[in-house]
Amino acid sequence: MTDTTPRLIKKYPNRRLYDTHTSSHLTLADIRQLVVDKVPFQVVDAKSGEDLTRSILLQVILEAESGGEPIFSSEMLMGIIQFYGPYQGVLGSYLDKSIQTVIDIQSQTGAQSSEAWTAFMHQQAPVMQDLMRQYVDQSKALYLNTQNMFGLFGAKPPKKDGE
Repeated sequence: MTDTTPRLIKKYPNRRLYDTHTSSHLTLADIRQLVVDKVPFQVVDAKSGEDLTRSILLQVILEAESGGEPIFSSEMLMGIIQFYGPYQGVLGSYLDKSIQTVIDIQSQTGAQSSEAWTAFMHQQAPVMQDLMRQYVDQSKALYLNTQNMFGLFGAKPPKKDGE
């Protein structure tokens, strides 16, 4: 029977990460490898016990984005920032499902590191971006139409020709 208890990694004030399972210090590259290897873990502040897992994962992404070919363009990052607020849940759910779909496809095809998979994903990126843009445009139109229909926030219905 495998142990599903996440590895406990403690972050100390000196910014060092300590894996209590292996009794060794880790780097962000080591954390990335745990993610790639699908090893469950949790990062906590050594003093307070506060969960820092998300913060450390964001640091891993930042490090990965700084080297090589980044996944996120400046425009995409600006778009994500703009989604915080009324559409935050929609974008989070969409990204979650999109990434899970890609992971599922990788698992089913066994093409995790093949050139074919990379080529396929490069071809699909514009299609996925276009679908997301259409979805956002439709959501925006629905929101504005609802706002106009009910006169929310002082909005006035658009004038019809001849008025």
